[in-house]
Order: sequence, then C-alpha cells, then structure tokens
Amino acid sequence: MTTERSRPATEQTPDVEITAETQAAPVTVVWDPAVAAYNFGDHPLDPVRVELTIALARELGVLDRPNVSVIAAPPADRQTLRLVHQEAYLHAVQAAPHDPFFRGWGLNTPDNPLFEGMHDAASLITGMSVRAAEAVWRGEALHAVNVAGGLHHAMPDRASGFCVYNDPAIAIARMLELGAERVAYIDIDVHHGDGVQAVFWNDPRVLTVSLHESPVSLFPGTGFPTEVGGPDAEGTAVNVAIPAGTGDAAWLRAFHAVVPSVVRAFRPQVIVSQCGCDSHFRDPLANLMLSVEGQRAAQLAMRRLAHELTGGRWVVFGGGGYGLVDVVPRTWSHLLATATGEPVTTSHAIPNNWRGFAASKRPAARVPTVMGDGADITYLPWDPGSRTDPIDRAILATRRAVFPLHGLDPDDPRD
Repeated sequence: MTTERSRPATEQTPDVEITAETQAAPVTVVWDPAVAAYNFGDHPLDPVRVELTIALARELGVLDRPNVSVIAAPPADRQTLRLVHQEAYLHAVQAAPHDPFFRGWGLNTPDNPLFEGMHDAASLITGMSVRAAEAVWRGEALHAVNVAGGLHHAMPDRASGFCVYNDPAIAIARMLELGAERVAYIDIDVHHGDGVQAVFWNDPRVLTVSLHESPVSLFPGTGFPTEVGGPDAEGTAVNVAIPAGTGDAAWLRAFHAVVPSVVRAFRPQVIVSQCGCDSHFRDPLANLMLSVEGQRAAQLAMRRLAHELTGGRWVVFGGGGYGLVDVVPRTWSHLLATATGEPVTTSHAIPNNWRGFAASKRPAARVPTVMGDGADITYLPWDPGSRTDPIDRAILATRRAVFPLHGLDPDDPRD
C-alpha cells in the first residue's frame, strides 16, 4: 500500500491516469431493456434502478464514446448455469412460479418471491455477465460492464438475498473454463459476497475480496476476517468487516490497507468487480455512510489495479443498491464513465431531460441535480500503531488473518 498521505479523490485530483491508449481501448457495455423482467413486484430490488442508470449514462454521453460498444447477449444456457448451480435447483426455479405454495430452495420467501418467467429473467442477466467476461478474456474488449449483474448471494442449491442465479460466479467459472488461471474478484457491496466466496472457497485460482458491513449487524451474517478459504486455497478468501456507521474516510482507509496488497500478491490475470452501491448513506437497507464521491473513488482504485496488474482486463458488475433514483443511477453512471474512459466530475449538472424522466418514473422520489454529494473524501492511510478506532481494529484483524498466507507482513504498512 502507499505510505503517502492521500488527497481528496475528487474531480480536481489526478487520482487516475487517463492515457490516450486507455481512452481508445475497446469497451463492451452489455445491456438489454428486457432485464426489467427480473421483477419481484413490491420489493426493494426494483428494475427501475438500472433503467434510470442507462438513461442517465446516455444523457451524459458516456455510452456514445467512440470506443464503446453497447451489445445484447443471449440468456445463459443450462450448461453454463450448471458451471455453478445444481440441476435440481435449476428445475426448481423453472417450476416454482407455477405453484403458489412452493417451498424450498430459498424460493417463495420475502427476499425471493416468485414471479412469472423467473428462470428466463435470471438466465438473461447471467448471460449478459458471461458475455462481458468472455469479451474481456478473449480480448474483444479491455473492460466490459453489466450493471444489471452482480447478484452475488445465490448459492449453488438455493436463492438468497434477492439473487436467483449467481451471475458473477458463473462469469468467473466461464473464464476458468476458457483457460484463466488466476481471477481476482473484488466486491464492494455493503453485503458480504457470500455466494461467490462459497463457490470458490476451495479453489486456489480465484481470490475473493469482500468489503462489507460487519456480519454482526447485517445480512447475510458471514464475512468475518477468519474466513480465509478452504484447505487447498487458504488466503484466497479475504473479508473486511466494516463497522456500521463508517463513512468515506474510514472505508477508503480500509480499502487501501487491504485490497491492493492482497490483489498484487495474488497476481491476477483479470479483475472482476462487483460494485453494489448500497453502502451509500441514503440506502434504506444498510448502515454505512459512504457518498457518491467515496464510491467513485473505489471504482477508480479498482480500475488502477486492473491497469497495473492485468494489462487492464476488467469485468464490472452492478449489485445491490436501493436508492433507486437518488443513488444508483448516479453511482453506476460514474462506474460506466470510469470503465469507458474519462470519469465524469462529481460537480457535473444532471441533464434536465433525465431529471424529468426520473420524476415521471418515481414522482415521489428525490431527484438529484448534480452527480455528487459534495463530500470531502480525504482519508489518512492505515497506521499499524492505531488500535483505538474500530475501523483500524477491523483492518488489523483482516491483515493478520490473511496477509501471512500471501507472504505479507500484517504489521508493516508497506505491505
């Protein structure tokens, strides 16, 4: 990690180098309006959030950049789904919507209610994520994005946490099938990336890194620092349990104290990022206090790591996020801008056309006017001598659990 004092990672700070080569590199954005069919009804996971994201990115000109291809993708077929999921579970997903009294497999619950066409809708999102991964691995694109993806809680044999099929795990499994030997998965959703961790728990080819609100206070109740991977893959599960109430400065200190070091030590060939934005202070389902600026800074940091370590190969997914109008569209439009070239400034005014469209979709919602929250995201690097702040104790717990397994010194700030 860097030992210098950090600067505010705002638009005035040259926190990422934008080279001509990077600007011109091909980027694939996978999008299909049919993802709106993944709809649980009266439920926090409302597909309007991705519709508004794509609309805002278009208004900002992000998707019209000359290096960007916006493509559709076919639904994942059964063979692809079975890279992660059990055949009996796939059958249950298809059968469940036709039986209102269906029980089992994590389906027909408050978190995962039934809806018509559930299998088809979940297969489409998965197919989009697989297509993004294939584009990067095969060299068709340097970066690829599916903002509708990132459904990281689904397990091989059950639905969980609004997630029916685990598209990021399947996308990673597809790259392994194509010959990848080292894939780093970084998950910044407020909830632990438990499904992806479980799938690759004992697979030394996949590093799963998750920064999430402490499992003591938030679903799914996993993601403790002591969860470090199976007997054949110790050190490939990395968990930073962030205390409830943590804001930008402390969260960014934790990110930079753990993520770059373990990812560099792993030497990935490709980085996969799950960029859930439910860590925002206005998110209704969690208890972290990040701003749009803080989330954008993490996006930029992951892009830097990809360009440092993998030749730029970066596969990017959305994830959680339940501030449907105020938070998700802005944060993921920043994500799309970061993945496709020049970042959008956080002081940039939001186009009136989009504001009118958002108000028409959700008349009671707070519609933002600028692309940021006006937050100062200055943070101090981690200091091994600091043990009184809860975030510093969380950092040290993770470093002591996994750093030695990568040949790193948990108490040395240079590691």
